Amino acid sequence: MTSPVANPILHLLSIDRSATKDIYLQIVQQIANAIQRGLLREGSKLPGSRSLSTVLQVHRQTVVAAFQELEAQGWVAISPNRGVFVLSNKPNVGARLHLDDAARQEQLYPTNVGFTFKKSNILDNPWTQTASEFSFDDGVPDIRLTQINQLSTFYSANLKRKSNIKKLDRYTNEGSEYFKEQLSTYLHKSRGLRISEQNILVTRSTEMSLYIISKVMLSPGDVVIVGALSYFATNMIFQESGARMKTVPVDSNGLDTASIRALCQQEKVRMVYVTSHHHYPTTVTLSAQRRVELLALAQEFRFAIVEDDYDYEFRYDQQAILPMASADTDGMVIYLGSFGKTLAPGFRTGFTVAPSDIIAEMRKYLGIIDRQGDITMELALGEMIAEGEINRYAKKSLKIYEQRRANLVDLLQSRLSQYLQFEPPRGGLAVWTTWDRRINLSQLAMQCEKQGLHIPRNLLYQYKDIAGMRIGFGRMVEEEMTTCISKIQSALTQMNGI
Repeated sequence: MTSPVANPILHLLSIDRSATKDIYLQIVQQIANAIQRGLLREGSKLPGSRSLSTVLQVHRQTVVAAFQELEAQGWVAISPNRGVFVLSNKPNVGARLHLDDAARQEQLYPTNVGFTFKKSNILDNPWTQTASEFSFDDGVPDIRLTQINQLSTFYSANLKRKSNIKKLDRYTNEGSEYFKEQLSTYLHKSRGLRISEQNILVTRSTEMSLYIISKVMLSPGDVVIVGALSYFATNMIFQESGARMKTVPVDSNGLDTASIRALCQQEKVRMVYVTSHHHYPTTVTLSAQRRVELLALAQEFRFAIVEDDYDYEFRYDQQAILPMASADTDGMVIYLGSFGKTLAPGFRTGFTVAPSDIIAEMRKYLGIIDRQGDITMELALGEMIAEGEINRYAKKSLKIYEQRRANLVDLLQSRLSQYLQFEPPRGGLAVWTTWDRRINLSQLAMQCEKQGLHIPRNLLYQYKDIAGMRIGFGRMVEEEMTTCISKIQSALTQMNGI
C-alpha cells in the first residue's frame, strides 16, 4: 500500500459524504487545486487507484473515474502499466511539500490578492445589517401590496410568446422599442413630456442613470451643486467622478436659487442636481417660482440641471406638479425617474429623458455595463402600460400609503411632539423630522437597537445646526408603526439628560 508519508497528496484529500456533490468530483477538484497551487510538481506520480481507494474508503471505480476526469481536463496523463502523472502546475514550486501547509492551503481560500488595486473610501457601503425585528427605512414601497400572480402572468406570457424569441436572442443596448414607445406615451400623459423613444434611456435604477450621466458630463474638478442635505448615493457618485461638490441651503421652497446665482458668479458651474418634487431627505417641493428661476439660471450660466423626480408617483394632497423638463425649451434639463415603484422590486426600472444627442452618448456607456438589459421585463411593463395596469396599481396603493402617512403623522404628534418637529409631507413615502439638538441621534439609534428597532445611520443627519431623521412609512402597517414609536419612547426614557 502507498504510504501517506511517501505520497503527501493523501493528506490533501478529504471526502464529505454528506455533500450533494459526487465523491469522484470532490477528488477531481481537490487534486486539481493542489496542482494549481504548486503542491504537486510536474511529472510527479499520483498514488495508484487501489491504494487511493483504500485510504479514502471508496470504491476503486470512483478513483478511476476521478483520474479519467483529471486527464480529460488536462491535469494528468494516464500511462498504462506505469501510473498517473501530473502534467502541469504553477511555476516556482518549492522543493519540499510540508504536510501541515498543504492541508491548510487546501482548506483556505486566499484572503488578499497578490497584486495592487485601487480602493475607494467614497464608495464604502452606507447600509447596515441588523438582527432586530423592526427596522426603519428612508421610504420604500411595501412588497406585501404587490399582486405577484398578476405580475408573473405578464412576465411569463412574454417569455413564452413565440414572436418574442428573436428579441430575447438579440443583444442590444437599445432596449425594447415597444417599452420605450409605451413609456414615452405614459410620460407625456402623466408628466407633460413631449418626447419620443429617442429621448429615453432605460436603466436598472436612478443610481445607474446618475452614474452614466457622471461619465458623460463630469471631469475631475467640475463643480456640481446639491442641496445642503442631499441623497447620499448621489453624492457618492459625483464625488467618485472627481467633481467638486458645492452645497446651497434648502428651505420650505426647496433649493435656494439666490445662493446658486452667487456660486455661478464666483466660478463655472457644470451641473445642479435637484430632487424637485420631493426633496431628499426633507420631502419639500421646489416651488413654482424657484423652478422658473432655476431654468433661467441654467440658460444664463449654461449649466445642466439634473432633475431627479424622486417619488413622483406618490402625491396625496394635490395634483403632482409637472417637472421642469416639461417646460425646458433649450435642452438644459436631464430628467431622471423610476418606473413601476408600486410594483415588486424586480419589476421596477429607471429611466433618463434628455435631448437625443446626449442620450445617444449615454447609450454607449449603458452598452458597456448593461448591454442587453431585461428585454422580457420591458415587454411586460410595456403591456402593463398599454392595458392600464400601471395606473390601477398606482391608484390602489396610493390610498393605502396615504392612510399609512396619516397613521405615522398621528403617532409622531401624539407621542413624540416634545422631542421633534415636522411638517406632514404632501407626498412621498417618508416624513422628515427635526429633533431637539440636545438629543444625540446616534445614541438614540443604539438605544433603539437594544429595544429591537434598527435605525440605519443613513437616515440620521446630525450636524452643528441640525438634528434630523428621515422616517419611512411605506412598509409599515399601523401596528408596526405603533410598536416602533413605542420603542423610540422607551429608548428616549433610557437616555440620560432628555
